[in-house]
Amino acid sequence: MNSARLVRGAVAAALVTILLSACSSDGDDGVPRSWIRETYTVSGSRWLDKDSSPARVADAIHDHRKALDRSSGGGMRFLRYGDDMVTVSPHRGGSMIEIEDYRNGYRRHKQHLVNWPNPNSQSYRGGGPGEGK
Repeated sequence: MNSARLVRGAVAAALVTILLSACSSDGDDGVPRSWIRETYTVSGSRWLDKDSSPARVADAIHDHRKALDRSSGGGMRFLRYGDDMVTVSPHRGGSMIEIEDYRNGYRRHKQHLVNWPNPNSQSYRGGGPGEGK
C-alpha cells in the first residue's frame, strides 16, 4: 500500500515538473531560466549568488538575455521579460534571484516600477505569445 502511494506521488511530482517546465519562459524573449538554474545556486524556489551584488547579477542576466525593461530601487534590481519578472535582491552579502509572474511582481514592487506598464490597465498586453492582438 505504501509503495503504491510512493509511485503515485513520484508520478504526480514528475507531471508537475513537466508541466512547469513546459510553461516556463525560456524562449528567445523569455526569462533565461535554464541559464539561471545552471549559473546560480538553487535555494527552494529562488537562486543565490553568495558573492555578487544585485547590480552585478542583474547585469549578468541581462547580458545573457536582454530584458524588455529594467528598473531598480530599495537595493533591488528588476528585469521584465514579457509576462515574467526577475527580481534580484541583496541577501547575506550576495544576491537572491526570484522569478515570478509579472502581475505578482508588479503588485509587490510597484513603488520601484514607476515607468513599467500596470498589468491591471486596459492597455497592458503582457508581451507573451499573441502580444498585440
